[in-house]
Amino acid sequence: MSVGIPKAYDVVGVGANSVDFVYRLPASPVADSPTAKMRITSHSVSCGGQMATTLSACAVFGLRAAYIGAIGTDDNGRRIRQELTGRGIDLSHVVTREGPNQFAVITVDERTGERMVLWDRDERLLLHPDEMPADLIASARLVHVDDVDEPAALRAATLARAAGVPTTSDFDRVTDRTPELVAAVSMPIFAEHVLPAVTGESDYERALVKLRRTHAGMLCITLGPRGSMMLVGDELIVEPGFAVSAVDTTGAGDVFRAGFITAFLSGATPRQILRFANAAAALSCTRTGALGGIPPLTEIERLVMS
Repeated sequence: MSVGIPKAYDVVGVGANSVDFVYRLPASPVADSPTAKMRITSHSVSCGGQMATTLSACAVFGLRAAYIGAIGTDDNGRRIRQELTGRGIDLSHVVTREGPNQFAVITVDERTGERMVLWDRDERLLLHPDEMPADLIASARLVHVDDVDEPAALRAATLARAAGVPTTSDFDRVTDRTPELVAAVSMPIFAEHVLPAVTGESDYERALVKLRRTHAGMLCITLGPRGSMMLVGDELIVEPGFAVSAVDTTGAGDVFRAGFITAFLSGATPRQILRFANAAAALSCTRTGALGGIPPLTEIERLVMS
């Protein structure tokens, strides 16, 4: 595509959505202990899922976003569709599947904000590679993929590379196809437990350096409350996290990725990208829910400047 031609979207996301049934508990359940049986403190229903949360955060941060994913026809499907539409996300390329939408049961320890996720997804929600619209992929400034439907994500990343569009990722697990997907993404972002499994190196710096032998792009790993780390060329950049009182950590990694995308597209330096993403993720932990936890841009900017 010629230089100077405006793109229709800032970010196009390919991946999962969910309706979350969230239960706040006075402690984390442990079998054969006093916390094996507890009264629920409070409960709520909210929308989430890796890609839906990231794109919603991107929209809150002022980006034009479009979503490629599968949505069911039940009440949960209608709920997620209404939520994303209301946030200004283009759903014109969403695939509708007859059947139930993905959902999750999430328990949150109200003392620490840490959560456990139990989920289910009907096989009919599988997104297929031939459902990736090449024109939409090429119309984005950046494409973001998760690893829920790997063949579709791989196709999207391949189309993006052919169109000269940078890609970011949400790698949360390791499968036989993970190395292939990592290679296809220009700026892979790994969850803390994934990179050592991919590289065989438990030390994060050594893991990034080892991956550099086969991958020339920006390589990033999230480290929870400790912040994040990125290898840019041969330079290792480490940015500490922000200290906050966590209420609910649900969706923090997704909001981190939205912060990364937003800062990257603004032309920020690698260190500025990590600091902005860290701030976004930290603030999301001070709120409840995935989409409900997305902080406003003004609060992120204030924390970054602190």
